[in-house]
Amino acid sequence: MSFLLFAVTALHILILILLFVATLDKSWWVLPDDNTVNIWYDCTYHNATQSWICQSVSKSEWLYAVQAFMVLSLLFSSAAFIIFMCQLYTMKRGSLFYATGIFQILAAISVFTAAVIYTTHVDEFQQGRQAGGSFGYCFVLAWLSLPLALISGFIYIHLRKKE
Repeated sequence: MSFLLFAVTALHILILILLFVATLDKSWWVLPDDNTVNIWYDCTYHNATQSWICQSVSKSEWLYAVQAFMVLSLLFSSAAFIIFMCQLYTMKRGSLFYATGIFQILAAISVFTAAVIYTTHVDEFQQGRQAGGSFGYCFVLAWLSLPLALISGFIYIHLRKKE
């Protein structure tokens, strides 16, 4: 049983790390000249100064929705971890971790919503910019955290507390 608790806890921490990196790092979209765009800032690398210069992204409602859903996924996943730790020490034997599982599934739904919105509207954001580009590693990490959060949520729902 202790190995299962360790594995579930390690999976949850991995999901939190993936969500933090996907939300806060600067590579949701990579342009052909290695400039990057994330959900918060548009960063360009200047060779003359050898530094990144970042400015706020365009004011569009869909980008605000992506930001909100990614932050919401972080909050849901963090709340799920806190609830899991509380339930682990206060819940009676034989009970299920329903609250933790529901919060983790809500985090997965939030990530899914943010990634779908970004996928469908990224062409609008790139208008007036250099043609081309591809999705960056933060976008991939967001999609990777989705199945992991769903699996984790379903594991929590079926996990019973044993002594």
